[in-house]
Amino acid sequence: MLKFLIEKEFKQIWRDPFIKYLIVCLPLAVMLVFPWATTMEIKNAAVSIVDNDHSMLSEQYIRKISATDYFRITDVSFTCREALKSIEYGVADVIVEIPSGFEKSIITEGRAQVQFSANAVNATKGSVVSSYLNAITLDFSRDLNALQGNIAVSPASAGSTAIGGVTVKPYYFFNPAMDYKVPMIPALMLLVITVICGFLPSMNITEEKETGTIEQINVTPVPRVTFILGKMIPYWIIGVVVFAISLAVTVVMYDLPPSGSPILLFGVVILYIVAVSGIGLLISNYSSTLQQAMFMIFFFIIIMLLISGMFTPIESMPVWAQAIAWLNPLTYIVKIVITVYLKGGGFADIWIYVMALVLFLTAVTFWSVKSYRKQE
Repeated sequence: MLKFLIEKEFKQIWRDPFIKYLIVCLPLAVMLVFPWATTMEIKNAAVSIVDNDHSMLSEQYIRKISATDYFRITDVSFTCREALKSIEYGVADVIVEIPSGFEKSIITEGRAQVQFSANAVNATKGSVVSSYLNAITLDFSRDLNALQGNIAVSPASAGSTAIGGVTVKPYYFFNPAMDYKVPMIPALMLLVITVICGFLPSMNITEEKETGTIEQINVTPVPRVTFILGKMIPYWIIGVVVFAISLAVTVVMYDLPPSGSPILLFGVVILYIVAVSGIGLLISNYSSTLQQAMFMIFFFIIIMLLISGMFTPIESMPVWAQAIAWLNPLTYIVKIVITVYLKGGGFADIWIYVMALVLFLTAVTFWSVKSYRKQE
């Protein structure tokens, strides 16, 4: 009996052109477009220059800034007050003010300061632009050190500590090139699975309620568990196919194969697919129309994404938000996939998250099966 229910579901899916295109096009679009469109790098930031020194070294410093891809000089002002108007009018993102006596201070005292005034309406952009300028300024100081000795050029807010003989050489584990796409791509694979395996099951049963076909099934001798399995198994298979497509795109286009076991990765992803499809089934049981189901699943998916640690660390959230985050299955799968995919961890490193995921899917599945009303 289960075999025929599954066959019936696949036939319905195959007849719906929207679902067919969604299964293939959504993972391709997300994996090929989002990593490039949602870049974490800030390039071509507009800089307003206030050069009060007009010396050879100040000109070298300005050229050092303009030589990078991160900045473009859009305005040169005589005073800081004039430069502030550039920020107010949106012409500049940051002001670099070089004080009078900049070159003289470097030659006589071995140090000098510059001031950055960043537009912090977009706090992320303001902090990133300032950190880029800090890095360029330190590099300019190293160049001067190599030529003239112990010289330091620093932002005014950072103090005037001279660069000594200590060389800092950072090494970044699991992402040595600091490529923003590396942690983003596994998260996008989970995003695609959450959308497809959450939306489609919730709309499937609700659509049968609207069309009236659910009543025909309710009067048949098909057991409740068998009916629900017949509804869910096709979407579990679709979720695995979508994940496989996303993984293939990741390996081929970004040269980012999983560092850990692919079998372990697929195993935990299947657990998550069952859990998120259980949420969709649960919502469909309490929805009377497609509109209700769509709004409810959209609400839950947005909340799941925002408090999962996918975009911001859970430890940085308020205590009440952290408590909610640990009730979210996406929280556990994010930690599992990062550990297995990027760090090359094994089951010993993720077993506690796997157990939490199994506990969640057991509770949700039991609830969704019990809440489905069938006349037997």
